[in-house]
Amino acid sequence: MQVFQGNFVHSEAANPMVILENHILGVQKNKIAFLEPEDRLAERKLEHDITECNIMKPGQFMMPGFIDTHIHAPQYVFAGTSMDLPLLDWLNKYTYPTEAKFSDIEYAEDVYRRVVNRLVKNGTTTASYYGTIHLPATVKLAEIICEVGQRAYVGKVNMDGLSAPEYYREDTATSIRDTETFIEEINTLDNGLVEPVITPRFSLSCTFTLMEELAKLARARQLPIQTHLSETRDESAHNASLHDVESCTALLEKCGLLTDKTILAHGIYLSDHDINTIVQRGSGISHCPNSNLSINSGIMDCRRWLDLNMKISVGTDMAGGYHPSTLDSIRSALHSSSALSILRTDSTSPYKPITKAEAFRMATLGGAEVMGLQDVTGNLEPGKDFDAILVDAQCNNSPFDIFPSDATQGIIEKFIYLGDDRNIVKVFVAGEKIHEYRD
Repeated sequence: MQVFQGNFVHSEAANPMVILENHILGVQKNKIAFLEPEDRLAERKLEHDITECNIMKPGQFMMPGFIDTHIHAPQYVFAGTSMDLPLLDWLNKYTYPTEAKFSDIEYAEDVYRRVVNRLVKNGTTTASYYGTIHLPATVKLAEIICEVGQRAYVGKVNMDGLSAPEYYREDTATSIRDTETFIEEINTLDNGLVEPVITPRFSLSCTFTLMEELAKLARARQLPIQTHLSETRDESAHNASLHDVESCTALLEKCGLLTDKTILAHGIYLSDHDINTIVQRGSGISHCPNSNLSINSGIMDCRRWLDLNMKISVGTDMAGGYHPSTLDSIRSALHSSSALSILRTDSTSPYKPITKAEAFRMATLGGAEVMGLQDVTGNLEPGKDFDAILVDAQCNNSPFDIFPSDATQGIIEKFIYLGDDRNIVKVFVAGEKIHEYRD
């Protein structure tokens, strides 16, 4: 058994941020065995064969790994550039031409290896990835994730609709066949951390037939689903016209794509009926605030969605979102909610922005809930897999300083607002150390 001793922070079902000072955490066979006050260490040593006791240094703490519920792996190539167009134009000018290059497996392998390693360095222990329409390249993405040791959903993108450019479009039968093959290929990897996810890109790029058949496939194989929902007003209007439905949500419901394993990216423009439908189906939202602002899509009302008991997580959404770190997603979520509170100062009822604790939960346990993995990961409860990061506020070249007056809560807050990958000194997934920061 391996034991860690020091300060911990995580979320619980009823409490978005719980700080546990002077505690011990035991790891046995990749699972968390206990998390309790350190005065029980002597007793635990008598009960277990403790092979290693890791005592945290001053300024260090441990927390669950970050969960990124929406990321386009191929778009990492142009992350941080090309933020000058709204979504539909942005897709046609930058995204589709870039993703089309992933027919080249060597090119794909180089990009995918970089993006997976970049996310891990930033403390992302679990991610839900979009690949491209290319079967070999998306299988290669899954293989790389297995090699690195990250937990992930991986999706071969499906798009057969006329809104997709001809050079980057599948026919319906090929899209379904390649998806079935992809599922089999991932299953042969025999890796319990990486699962296939059904991935109709979004309703404008998919025919009704394709979406309906993918829903049947997900239901038959009991697989998760990921897609985009109501990201912009233009998308919503075009969708209503193309498919003759009231909303994007109504279309997904009609196709059978709304399940308790469905991850819906964005969800900015939702009616009361949309929200009720999503909550009733148990689907969850991946809030992508950096992307929402960077390409001028809108501001999601995170406070309202949370108050209506919707499952909410965060996604980096590279490259609509320009940053690979979930820390940035937390900050962007807080800033977006604060902006809404400013815009609504004249309303009859005061608007309450989300708190840092709520954003922290969205980036950890909330992500696990949206991905249907809440019994496996998301916090440090005994019985779950040990997916965690060790944070060091006093590492060499830290981007922020701490002072004698900074208590544990203050150090955690500084990391949330000021920290970066340099502070993430160790990353663990299912009990295995998959990254260690070195100067």
